[in-house]
Amino acid sequence: MSQRLCPPRSAVRSKGRATPPQAERALALFEKTPLLRARDLVAAGVSRETLHRLLTRGLLEQPGRGLYRLVGGPMSADASIADAVRASPHMVVALLSALRLHGLTTQLPPDLWVYIAHKARAPARSPARLRIFRVAPASLSHGVETQIIDGVPVRVTTVPRTLVDCFKRRGDVGLDVAIEALRDAKRLRKANMNDVWRMAEDLRALTYMRPFLEALA
Repeated sequence: MSQRLCPPRSAVRSKGRATPPQAERALALFEKTPLLRARDLVAAGVSRETLHRLLTRGLLEQPGRGLYRLVGGPMSADASIADAVRASPHMVVALLSALRLHGLTTQLPPDLWVYIAHKARAPARSPARLRIFRVAPASLSHGVETQIIDGVPVRVTTVPRTLVDCFKRRGDVGLDVAIEALRDAKRLRKANMNDVWRMAEDLRALTYMRPFLEALA
């Protein structure tokens, strides 16, 4: 039999009242996954009335429509990415935002750079400001991995794919940024240059990238 997790004691004591079972269940879920959708909580046995009470008591907050998280709870530096992807899971984090997730840039773009399919509907509302690039459906799976950020599965382009994409979209990213990221990926051993070479072949970018890759050989 699994042991039920207790809610954060500081949060309960600060309100000076007992926490009912449904609220305990909700707070325990947030201890495991800091960002949750209302429908996921309802499916786990937490009523919308309980969510409203927790909001009123100041234990929860809403970073976006239909999204909930603990007030003052543990959130990573990339919480805005988790918020946005939770609201629009069909997106793939790419380019400058992917470089940031992979630790290959010191830039902090004000927008979240994402790929969506050509015919997909752009998110009407997002907790983060988006810079959207439309790509073929196959580009949403080739060279894409899943990272867990604050309990949220986030699809992001792999290091080789991100590097090649940055060179292909150097007009948006900046050639200096793409070159620096390529050098850092080799120096920090975050990518095998043979894998980058093959990805460049796959994405028809090798002709342009060859001099930069050969310079690092």
